[in-house]
Amino acid sequence: MDQTENRGIDRDMLIIMLAGGLVLALSFGVRSVFGGVVLPLSDDLFAGRIEIFSLSIAIQNLVWGLAQPFFGMLADKFGDRRALWLGFLCYGLGMLICVFGTTPFAQHMGAGVLVGMGVSGTAFGTVLAVVGRAAPAEKRGFYLGVASAMGSAGQALLPLLTAWLISSFDWRTTLLIVTALLTPMALAIPFLHVKSKVSATQSDIDLPQTIRHAFGHTSFVMLAAGFFVCGFHLAFITAHLPNYVQNFCTGTGLSAPELRALGLKALALAGFANIFGTLIAARLGNFFAKPHVLAGIYALRAVVILVFIWLPLTPASVLIFGLVMGGLWLSTVPLTSALIVVMFGPRAMGTLFGFVFLSHQLGGFAGVWFGGIWFDRYGNYDLIWYMAIALGVISALIHLTVRERAAPVMAGA
Repeated sequence: MDQTENRGIDRDMLIIMLAGGLVLALSFGVRSVFGGVVLPLSDDLFAGRIEIFSLSIAIQNLVWGLAQPFFGMLADKFGDRRALWLGFLCYGLGMLICVFGTTPFAQHMGAGVLVGMGVSGTAFGTVLAVVGRAAPAEKRGFYLGVASAMGSAGQALLPLLTAWLISSFDWRTTLLIVTALLTPMALAIPFLHVKSKVSATQSDIDLPQTIRHAFGHTSFVMLAAGFFVCGFHLAFITAHLPNYVQNFCTGTGLSAPELRALGLKALALAGFANIFGTLIAARLGNFFAKPHVLAGIYALRAVVILVFIWLPLTPASVLIFGLVMGGLWLSTVPLTSALIVVMFGPRAMGTLFGFVFLSHQLGGFAGVWFGGIWFDRYGNYDLIWYMAIALGVISALIHLTVRERAAPVMAGA
């Protein structure tokens, strides 16, 4: 009897995990393709000024962060699937506006606001909450890890598909095909449902007081500041690496579309390497102080970027950069979230991680937009690359000040 029940629970969890992983794969995969269309879209609509569409992607990152608490509250109050359906609808509508919009406002609303809301409603904050609540405590890490890895797989595969599409079709057709790939979300969302009620709710938590405690705790503030740098790195590289490769990888004999495809392949490698980098980082956090592991990740990012821009830019160096940087890509997420739990416990995890994640998205907004502005004015990314290096060093030093222990105001509880 017990074995049958266990098999039933495992089977139900397998379905939830796979459904959640599929939603994450499509959510992260589709948003990772914008770097491949920045230049052709800007050439077609805005006379080659990439600053305009860069701002759209920057707005997307900002709205993703700002909307995350809203979707969390919506899921808690009205159910996870309603939040997921709203995210799915926002995502699809935003992509269609991006495809057919011809003005800066249309792109800011489509690729920016609506896609940002769509990612917020279909990404980590909503999906992993369902998987985490449904999973038994002793297996929660496994189910969350596999679902997250599937999300990384989407980031690896979709840029490869986009690289092929953009070489065969125009940017509108490419984005229309990618938009159609969101459709399987509609098949997966109905399975993301937790039948049993969670015994602990947010209703008995004084969230305003918890937030005040958190922002009065130096380690929490430093953690949020460090996550800003993570967002800056990831968003800048995702949005601008294909354009950087196309403009500055010279003497290869490759055409401009082939060079852009090379940049997208590097992003795909980053998504692939991220699967293993995230699991390795989480494992290292079990043996070493998590703040020290985070400091090492940010320091390594600074070194990798420095070597990349100092060495001659070749197809091999681009692909190696994508692979190595991918190992450091989202490896900060399990460590950062684990530190929040250590400091304040799991009860207010969603709220506090939401604020830290907002810092991440503010960094993403800055990285994407500043990159576009600087390239339009000076025709290079030199300052932005050196900013990324400096921020990596600063973040490494910041994390050395973070203490892996319960916040003093929460220790009694």
